Amino acid sequence: MALPKDLVAASATPLILSILHNGDSYGYDIIQQVREFSGGELEWADGMLYPILHRLEKKQFIESYWEKAESGRKRKYYRISKGGLEELVQQRNNWEKLSQILQNLKGKHHV
Repeated sequence: MALPKDLVAASATPLILSILHNGDSYGYDIIQQVREFSGGELEWADGMLYPILHRLEKKQFIESYWEKAESGRKRKYYRISKGGLEELVQQRNNWEKLSQILQNLKGKHHV
């Protein structure tokens, strides 16, 4: 069963910031890492990723720069900013709290 779109959307920011915390990256590579780390559960398309990257850049959570790839083409890379690191910590805390709440409820109701 595929993950619901609203859950995928809610997890996009912490996933992208986590990937960029591991090192600078570009769009296609971010999509590949999401697929790999999710075990194929998350399949992102360019049309989903780039609006989120632009929003994160506008909020100053990430920065972008152009660099020449091995192929000779220019490629836009993204890196996490200091504000992005702070946001990542907050996002991870929020997800951990939610996960703990769900675990507590699961123990009470045996679903």
